[in-house]
Amino acid sequence: MEKSIDELTTSELGTLEYWEKTYSLEIENFQDHSDVGEVWFGTDSSIKIVKFISTRLSLSKESDRIIDVGCGNGMTLVDFAKAGYENLIGVDYSQKAIDLARKVVNEEGFPTIKLQVHDIIAPVNVCEDHEFQFKLAHDKGTYDAISLHPHDPGDKRKRYIRNVHKILSDGGFFALTSCNWTKDELIEHFKDYFQLVHELPSKTFSFGGQTGNKITQLIFVKK
Repeated sequence: MEKSIDELTTSELGTLEYWEKTYSLEIENFQDHSDVGEVWFGTDSSIKIVKFISTRLSLSKESDRIIDVGCGNGMTLVDFAKAGYENLIGVDYSQKAIDLARKVVNEEGFPTIKLQVHDIIAPVNVCEDHEFQFKLAHDKGTYDAISLHPHDPGDKRKRYIRNVHKILSDGGFFALTSCNWTKDELIEHFKDYFQLVHELPSKTFSFGGQTGNKITQLIFVKK
């Protein structure tokens, strides 16, 4: 069982209202001057993890299904598509995010990328739905945002972990990028459902005599 965990300080970044407002503005900016909006953790983090997956994991670019959990503006899906992956779907609980992502993937020339509104922590029976089974689930910032929710973030984190586990096929991979949790904390959070198989190197910083990583990027495999 998961030991007691100190939750993060809550923030409006954990609420749907914040993201609906944010993506409404980013849709306007995209329509005005093709600005895709903020890319969480920078574009390099997405490119690095897509490259790692392409070269180090045994996935078929033609047939294996990949889901981007909390896809936001869809740019990570574009990176996967540019790397040759064909079976892609992005989900987000914000309708405005999906609206923006559709505009972005179309503009980038990848209209076949599937997009839909879906809350990953909602009660689901996706394990019984073959169309919602994936070889790889990718998350860049969504687990962080859920962890910041002002109402019972611990329960929401646990539901997230269980649901991601459900939607992965046997031996499926889970790629996670976080700026709020350390490697050791994430291993503890996911240990009942996932096993760590890779850690991507990341830039470090020093402050007050302590050294740490700006972001943590891990690859888990489903137990």
